[in-house]
Formats: sequence, structure tokens, C-alpha cells
Amino acid sequence: MSLTFTFDPAVTPELRDGILDLWADVTNAGGAVGFVPPVTREDIRPHLVRQLVSMAEERSRLLVGRDEEGRVAATAFLTYNTHHLMTHWLWLYTVMVHPRHQGKGYGRDLLAAAERSARTIDGIEAIRLTCRGGLGLERFYASCGYKEVGRVPDAIRVAPGDDRDDVIMLLPLT
Repeated sequence: MSLTFTFDPAVTPELRDGILDLWADVTNAGGAVGFVPPVTREDIRPHLVRQLVSMAEERSRLLVGRDEEGRVAATAFLTYNTHHLMTHWLWLYTVMVHPRHQGKGYGRDLLAAAERSARTIDGIEAIRLTCRGGLGLERFYASCGYKEVGRVPDAIRVAPGDDRDDVIMLLPLT
């Protein structure tokens, strides 16, 4: 089965809770999505609330993938760049696929859906994202068409003595 993607879904309590569960499960499985395990839904909640406020203020948009049972299985936030000289590209944040679905190609499907969604937004010519070095994520994104365009050494401190590169990736849409 494949995931069913929805761009700009209605934010319901069920969706909010599904994203919280996804984010906690991905983090606790070792995913590089802004936290270090162990985390709880309550650790993540303030960050999700900020994302939802950004959506309400039309600064960000949500892409959700649901599995065959209708559960939230993947997400990505497409966030507009507010700098007036950089509004022709957007950020892709919090790119997640639930651990139970790893290895099924859903990550590629999510990135392809994000690209399709971005192409529907007037004036957007590229997608930019960052990822944590040391996990092979840059190879995955490169295999999906993204190009590494920068790297900040040791910019992400996962734990004392465990610093990782912040890798900047770009996907031109033109």
C-alpha cells in the first residue's frame, strides 16, 4: 500500500494528536527531527503549537501522509521564507515517516508529494532543507534530487561531545 497525501488538511484534534504521536515515535526511534530521545508528546507539544500558529498566520503549510488505516504516517511543513529577497524559495521542515513504515519507499513518496505541493505555490522556484550530518540523510536527500549546497561543521549539539554538521540541501523546481 502507499500513503495518501493531503496538502493543507483541516487541523483537527485527531490530526494534532497523530502528529504528536508521529513526532515522538520518530524521535524515540532515533530520527533527526529536532529532538534527542527520549521524548514525550508533552516535550514536543509546544513546538507543534508553534507550527500550527505559523500555519494559522499563513507562514507555513502542512503536508500529511496517512497509511491504509488512516493514521498519520508522514508529515512535512512547507514554510515560506519571509526575507523579501528570498521569497522565491521555501523551507521544508520536520520531514518524518513513522518508523513502522521505514523501508517502504514512503520517504521518497513524501518528498515527491512535497515537491508537487511546492509547485502549486505561485513564485516558488526551489525547496531548501537542512539535515543533521552523521546519519546518511544527505545521501538520501541527494538520491531524491536535492543537492548539498552548504555545510556548517559541528553546528548541531546532540549531546556533550557529540556535535554534528548542519547540512544544507536544495531542490530547484525550475
